[in-house]
Amino acid sequence: MLLGINIDHIAVLREARKVDDPNLLEAALLCQNFCDQITIHVREDRRHTNEKDLEQIIKFCKTQVNLECANNDEIINLACKFKPNRVTLVPEKRQELTTEGGLVLNDDLKYTIEKLKNNDIEISLFIDPNEESVKKAKILNADFIELHTGKYANIYNALYTNILKTPYKINEFDLNKNILKNMLNEEIQKLKQSAILANDLNLKVAAGHGLNYKNVKNIVNIKEIIELNIGQSIIAKSVFIGLKDAILQMKELIKR
Repeated sequence: MLLGINIDHIAVLREARKVDDPNLLEAALLCQNFCDQITIHVREDRRHTNEKDLEQIIKFCKTQVNLECANNDEIINLACKFKPNRVTLVPEKRQELTTEGGLVLNDDLKYTIEKLKNNDIEISLFIDPNEESVKKAKILNADFIELHTGKYANIYNALYTNILKTPYKINEFDLNKNILKNMLNEEIQKLKQSAILANDLNLKVAAGHGLNYKNVKNIVNIKEIIELNIGQSIIAKSVFIGLKDAILQMKELIKR
């Protein structure tokens, strides 16, 4: 299983003081030695990474680069200019802290996908794990889907950590443990069935969002998923043990 490292949270730390420290390119150059892909999300509001980061990382990194972005003309034009290996189209809201939910797949995406493909860029669509979205991704001529594991991760945290006793709990999942166990099993089955269907349709399958060192095990067991994109948990652990060791620990966990 391949591992992509999302380094947005290093840029979040940089932007807190606006002093180019930590340097994002330095982080990318370190990560490339231990992972299979560098992922950055250039948002419309440039709250963390920006076009200069994208340009430098594509220019100097030897590993593949995956640009996450909304279906926004300005950002799509940047993608066509700098040509990352892959563009993952994601939903984007100004008020959200992080991407919430999968992309709404409509025919408006056709022009964007065609434009990116004409620039020899691989296309991934970040979707919720359901049959309709997988089939629509195939119709839209995507190369990859990335299954949104956010709901799975939230249920897992509610069930197996103390998050419900903290200010960070999600009220939707403040439920009886037996109910949570059933919900978790249902979400795992949705992810598995979506991955199987995508595989049958010759779509490559990635997964990501909210995955960490505890909950990744169930996702690794879905053999149709060939790649995980993980950011926040790896960057958080790197504060304590360093970036290299944080990546290597995750790599060890996702070995099948």
